[in-house]
Amino acid sequence: MAASSSAEQTQLQDMEDEDAGMEEREMESDGEEEEEEGMGVENSDDEEDDSSEDEKENEAEIQRLEEQLSINAFDYNCHVDLIKLLKQEGELVRLRKARQKMSELFPLTEEIWLDWLKDEIRLTEEEPNREKVYELFEKAIKDYICPDIWLEYAQYSIGGMGSPGGIDKVRSIFERAVTAVGLHMTKGQTVWEAYREFENAILSTVQPPPGRIPSREEQELLKAQLERIHTLFRRQLAVPLMDMEATYAEYEEWSEQGVSEGVIHQYRKALKQLEKCKPYEESLMAAEPPKLAEYQSYLDFELKEGDPARVQITFERTMAENCLVPDMWAKYNTYLDRQLKVRDMVLSTHERAVRNCPWTMGLWKSYLLALERHGADHHTVSDVFEKALNAGFIQATDYVEIWQAYLDYLRRRVDFSKESSKELEELRGAFARSLDYMKQDVEERFGESGDPSCLIMQIWARIEALHCKNIQKARELWDSIMTKGNAKFANMWLEYYNLERSYGDPVHCRKALHRAVQCTSDYPEHVCEVLLTFERVEGSLEDWDLAVQKTETRLNRVNEQRAKVAEKEANMVRQEEDRADQRRKNRSDKKFQKKTQKGTRAGEKRKVEQDDYHNEWNEDSEQAPKRHRGNGDQTTDEYMETETGLFGKNAPPGYKPGPPGAKKAQQEAAAQRQNDDKPELRNDNCSVFISNLTYTLEEPEAKLRTLFEICGPIKQIRPVFSNKGGFKGYGYVQFESSVSVPEALKLDRREVEGRPMFVSPCVDKNKNPDFKVFKYNTSLEKQKIFISGLPFSCTKEQLEELCKSHGNIKEVRLVTYRSGKPKGLAYVDFGDEAHASQAVLKMDGMEVEGNKISVAISNPPRRNVMDKPGSSRPGADLMPRQVFGSRGRGRTQLSLLPRSLHRQSEPAGKVENGTAAAQNPATTSTAGETKPLSNSDFAKMLLKK
Repeated sequence: MAASSSAEQTQLQDMEDEDAGMEEREMESDGEEEEEEGMGVENSDDEEDDSSEDEKENEAEIQRLEEQLSINAFDYNCHVDLIKLLKQEGELVRLRKARQKMSELFPLTEEIWLDWLKDEIRLTEEEPNREKVYELFEKAIKDYICPDIWLEYAQYSIGGMGSPGGIDKVRSIFERAVTAVGLHMTKGQTVWEAYREFENAILSTVQPPPGRIPSREEQELLKAQLERIHTLFRRQLAVPLMDMEATYAEYEEWSEQGVSEGVIHQYRKALKQLEKCKPYEESLMAAEPPKLAEYQSYLDFELKEGDPARVQITFERTMAENCLVPDMWAKYNTYLDRQLKVRDMVLSTHERAVRNCPWTMGLWKSYLLALERHGADHHTVSDVFEKALNAGFIQATDYVEIWQAYLDYLRRRVDFSKESSKELEELRGAFARSLDYMKQDVEERFGESGDPSCLIMQIWARIEALHCKNIQKARELWDSIMTKGNAKFANMWLEYYNLERSYGDPVHCRKALHRAVQCTSDYPEHVCEVLLTFERVEGSLEDWDLAVQKTETRLNRVNEQRAKVAEKEANMVRQEEDRADQRRKNRSDKKFQKKTQKGTRAGEKRKVEQDDYHNEWNEDSEQAPKRHRGNGDQTTDEYMETETGLFGKNAPPGYKPGPPGAKKAQQEAAAQRQNDDKPELRNDNCSVFISNLTYTLEEPEAKLRTLFEICGPIKQIRPVFSNKGGFKGYGYVQFESSVSVPEALKLDRREVEGRPMFVSPCVDKNKNPDFKVFKYNTSLEKQKIFISGLPFSCTKEQLEELCKSHGNIKEVRLVTYRSGKPKGLAYVDFGDEAHASQAVLKMDGMEVEGNKISVAISNPPRRNVMDKPGSSRPGADLMPRQVFGSRGRGRTQLSLLPRSLHRQSEPAGKVENGTAAAQNPATTSTAGETKPLSNSDFAKMLLKK
């Protein structure tokens, strides 16, 4: 009691001094305000106008934020902005309501809690209101285990130690604080020191004045207080904390009896543990938030050490900075469920997990299991389940899983030995409600049921058949399952058959198998075999004959349908190949016609060049990169390296030799082509095809050798040149061994002089027409997100920095044009589906350098055959293509050609090999069809005088 009264007097004296200081400051501020009023009368009106306008703008913004929260209460950033504006305006009542509303939906950060607590402490300085602040502190310490909040809580409680039981309350809060955060290696020391300072202050009050002999009661109080301080020192020195050497030195100086051997032993043991943990603490101090990888390494170390208290505090430190990482919450919950198994600790952590990551179904599911495992009442479990349904999962299948978890819980509550019970009726009602929920809520939101195989109905049917002996209800459920589009699947019929086999009778088994034979479309042979096996075991001769007849009829019909489908697919492939051949032919004809017209327009016969012959009769130069082969697919025996030309010693009329450099380049290109024509020099298994290089690349062979020599020994490099010596932008690299090819493929998309270089396997498209080099996924990729609207200046590193706070990133891919210029699109591949889902929720609508980006789960559209590049769309050949000339469609459509010179254009289908049938009567057959020109026909055309 003496200690309490003395402490109370000390506190009252401090409060009086503080009040006196406040009065002096108020008087000084009043004087300053009067002086300012005297000096700034002229500007007062303007300042009032500006302040009123700011107040109006802030009030309008506050109303907008409140309206937005009324629409979407789970907008975290909107809550933060509203609280900031209300604090700025001094709206204390509305500010308190806004904070309370946010705390009901989300765990608040340490900063938000400290601001709120300090505001409430200033508002509730009267003694009767201290309990409200205590309640607020209790809510704050449940969100996250933060040393600063615990320290603030303990220091606030010291102010009330003058009340009855006040000292015991302060000690109780300090004990809870050191239990919760005393192991925090970097911040725990401050809590321990505050606790000792409090006890030292109590010690000063129980010590008698100098010269007075203390009474026996005072001696006992003094001895007990000294023992408390000794105990605090011993407890602190047994914990590995930063700067614990200073604490040991302080204890040596304070203790009159010295440090005991037991304390020294515990201190040295803690020092060894500190040395083990120091590298992890240093990596945390050097890393940037959220430090997920560093915390993960720290956790792995502590889990191996096996100290539950240290593992728990490390998990808590991790979650304080990575509260939106569902995987870390799941790992923490699993550890608590399997190792500690302390009810209050387990359930509170599960609750914090779902409040931080409400969109993660797995956390809600494990929460329900934990509640059941620790004996929570039925009302609590049901409330948690209802909250899970309103959490806003991002996949339809999540709702199916959470319903299954809840239905499993309800099933385990039922005593099936009773014919009817309240729990059984509740289970049946929950099954019926789940089906309605899937139909009304999930299908409307996602456009899919989420449960296409009707797993919930299957489980219900089995429960009715097995536990309730109600096979009729089970059959009704299976009839409903089959009407939902499952009748075509063999496995669904076999599941129903197994149910009837276990709990039904042979009549219904036979009935189910006959229906399966008629309806199954994916594996009809299988259900036919099951039916025949069933009749072998249990059927009569009539049953056997009927089964054989039905199975044969069904399989014959199925085979006919399959043959028709195969024939239809073959016809589509054939038509597509014909269209492709026609397009190649038309391109070749147009190219030849343009060159012919160019030569005749100059009044001389066009010059025969090596490129013309090679491209027309070997392969189109535009197609060379797409074939993934060299130019030597066909031999050119007629080619002769003579200055006079291509077909003999005499040059065609109008031939003019080029400059010496061009001649040398042509000879080098011809030599390269002759080498490519030699099969023994090529080995596709050891080669890669290089394309999309710039045409202006100097010394391409040397450049490619420098790039690819790191992949392995190179046998030869074959860059492809035109007949005039210009580099065509593609080529081949052949290695000594096929082992080097995978290493070379890793260089795909590497930038070479401003363009992404394409590296692909060297495959002969004539032998492998269906070979695809670049084939991206066209199905839903739950672990990958698609980002659009990015600024063109955004780099891969910037995007990775933007996304890494949402989870572990496996790959970032910026989508570019062939030239390497960005499209403003990107794909980010996360290590887990939950990380991708979190990134979509947090990043969609975010502004990046002034651009508002859109983020969604990657779901590329499927590409039909007609949509592929180079394929013709239906009806494309039926519509005539309108030609507008080389400059495209002009602003006017006036024809400057005299009408007398207009000619009726021939149909496009009548033109063959670049010349019309009317102009070449020699090439038309008697049937009126155009006959293609041969090589000799073209040679005669080029050489005739």
